[in-house]
Amino acid sequence: MSRERADILDAKKVLAEVWPGQVQEDSVALLKALHILTRDGTLNHDARRKLKQVLHLVQLLRPSLDSVLDGQPDAVIADLGTGKSYLGFILYDLVIGPLGHGSIFGVDVRAELVERSQKLAAESHFTRMKFAVGEIADTMLPNGRADMVTALHACDTATDDAIRFALHHEAKVIALVPCCQAEVATLLGASSGPLEQLWRHNIHRREFGAHVTNVIRSLVLELHGYKVRVTEFTGLEHSLKNELILATRHQKSNPLARRKLDQLVEQLGVRPALLDVVGG
Repeated sequence: MSRERADILDAKKVLAEVWPGQVQEDSVALLKALHILTRDGTLNHDARRKLKQVLHLVQLLRPSLDSVLDGQPDAVIADLGTGKSYLGFILYDLVIGPLGHGSIFGVDVRAELVERSQKLAAESHFTRMKFAVGEIADTMLPNGRADMVTALHACDTATDDAIRFALHHEAKVIALVPCCQAEVATLLGASSGPLEQLWRHNIHRREFGAHVTNVIRSLVLELHGYKVRVTEFTGLEHSLKNELILATRHQKSNPLARRKLDQLVEQLGVRPALLDVVGG
């Protein structure tokens, strides 16, 4: 038995605890290329934690993804702020590839990461996986359509750019895992009023600002006709940035959500830049 074959068998044993279904040889090669598995087929603690996060997120997204792909065989999944594209590659390996239709389009501002991802997609024969270099806000997909938009740990207002992108491309499903929200906390620092004791201390301002940011994002999506579910996508032992905002379009607009958003903004005395998608 060759050393390479022994490594693959060892990797399959390691992955058996976390990988959904039977581990394929191509999946082992992919995880090695993503540096989740070592060259010897082992999985260190940090890599195991990262892989479990992504796999759990795939599980949470699977019903929405299946719905989109069933209704639109040529559906486009836009993965924004891809970084090293862990989510996109694993989604393709587990869902898009075996299904035989649908495509993934990754966007990131860092040219070296996009080039690396393009190379890996070609080596993996992921023919329906493409990438583009650019700012999320400035990117327009071919045909101007994205049926599902994902943004994993898009930092600060990059999550807002993902929302703008999704609305512009009329996405049916939006999945966001926000990270490092700072804009609203900064605005609160210059705001006063009957609620200011909630953010008087810096630590409270950061935490409250992050919470308010995601509440506003959820209301913005609701007023555009999305049904929004907010949940943890992984335990706090894996990541402190563990909030998943999952939105599914089911109507054109929601006037009640608009009124609730207006009321909240008035009470807080802050207007984050994302409100530019609200109008009025």
